[in-house]
Amino acid sequence: MTEPNPDWAPFGRRLGERGRFVLGRWQRAEIEEAFGVYQQRASEAARTGDWGPWADLFTEDARYVEHHFGWFDGRHAIRAWISSCMAEYPGSEMSGFPIGWSVIDEERGWVVCQVWNRMRDPGDGSIHQEYNVTVLEYAGNGQWSYEEDIYNPLRFGAMVAEWEDARRVASRA
Repeated sequence: MTEPNPDWAPFGRRLGERGRFVLGRWQRAEIEEAFGVYQQRASEAARTGDWGPWADLFTEDARYVEHHFGWFDGRHAIRAWISSCMAEYPGSEMSGFPIGWSVIDEERGWVVCQVWNRMRDPGDGSIHQEYNVTVLEYAGNGQWSYEEDIYNPLRFGAMVAEWEDARRVASRA
């Protein structure tokens, strides 16, 4: 009988200390920690406008799929796009990106979550937000190799229009 090859395992499984297959390449706690940092950096970027630290969470060869703006290959392309996009209206008016729910698939290293894209207070205390579903693939070492944002641009546009109306009314009060 030949020795098992430690570099090969089917469907993302790895051999554990006793030579048995272990589900997942990473521990759930590691993925949860990386997802927490991802959320913290997005929150900080919304506050400061500096998306560089958030983009640094992606691998050099990461792919970002944004259904309205296209595909971005590599950390540098992701950084350039997100920095530009969030500096322009309506991205520049977003105050945060709270997570509604999330599911972690530690066997495959995926996180799927609902991200609320929340606009700044229009002046009347009301909340205006629309969600997207984000799919993230964990690459280890606190980094992500893939992100895809899935959303309905018509609902997003309607939310922005409602926010603009509320801002106009609040500015007249």
